[in-house]
Amino acid sequence: MVKNGSTWPIIIFTDGNGEVELRLDIQKLGIESSKDVFVDVDDTSLLIRAKSDGTLRTLLNVQTLFDRIKSSETIWFIDEDQLVVNLKKVEQELKWPDIDESWESLTAGITQLLTGISVHIVGDSTDINEAVAKEIAEGIGYLPVCTSELLESATEKSIATWVASEGEDSVADAESVVLESLSSHVRTVVATLGGKQGGASRFDRWQYLHSGFTVWLSVSDASDEATAREEARRSVSSGSVAYAKADVVVKLGGWDPEYTRAVAQGCLVALKQLTLADKKLAGKKSLYIRLGCRGDWPNIEPPGWDPDSDAPPTNV
Repeated sequence: MVKNGSTWPIIIFTDGNGEVELRLDIQKLGIESSKDVFVDVDDTSLLIRAKSDGTLRTLLNVQTLFDRIKSSETIWFIDEDQLVVNLKKVEQELKWPDIDESWESLTAGITQLLTGISVHIVGDSTDINEAVAKEIAEGIGYLPVCTSELLESATEKSIATWVASEGEDSVADAESVVLESLSSHVRTVVATLGGKQGGASRFDRWQYLHSGFTVWLSVSDASDEATAREEARRSVSSGSVAYAKADVVVKLGGWDPEYTRAVAQGCLVALKQLTLADKKLAGKKSLYIRLGCRGDWPNIEPPGWDPDSDAPPTNV
């Protein structure tokens, strides 16, 4: 891959077996000695500078690499008119679409980790769920699905009218039926209903949501990222709300549709971290689907297990 910004240098990026390589064209910089090149690297970032015409110039500043590297094994050298930087990947089998963790690289690279398993977006706001789900689906090439649209199309009435006439329980029941029908589908990003009328807000309606990677979009009043992370940790550990059953939590400091992509990118980052931390998770989701989404997540029972049986569990 060739990268060429608004200024020099031209950068050639390649992903090999267990390593990635950068080649920077330094011909026009007049660098004759490796002593004029400075490569600062840690496990997640990379800064390349060079002294040219008496001035220290930044050639490349990657604040967040696509994934972690073994910084102590970094090798760099000058090959004729190119500065070559070789980085050893921690996750050797993970393909890097690019050197940095960006929207473009995440959307190109996340599908190898999802392996076709769908993504379910849950949270208190239907509008936010739908906006983010559609952005993610478009980015990664999955099919966007909104349960609100399916329900309104089937009943020919709005969710608000339905709630007013038949109550929240009726809508939640109907959405559960929709989620059951979607549970065997692959490569979809499903936006669920927000609020009490949504099945995801109820502890007993997660049987089919567990068929996909679930992302909880939670609006937060936290003033900084560290506080938001701690708030998310407390929410999950307390289990006080059904949304805490989600695989990952993405905290939002309020909502503005202009930042839909930024939120979607946060979701992809969280999903990447989740699937890299547990490489068997996608396969486990697939098994759960094949066995019929019987409600035994995460402790999946053997084939033939009856969820209505009083027999003690014998997890596989």
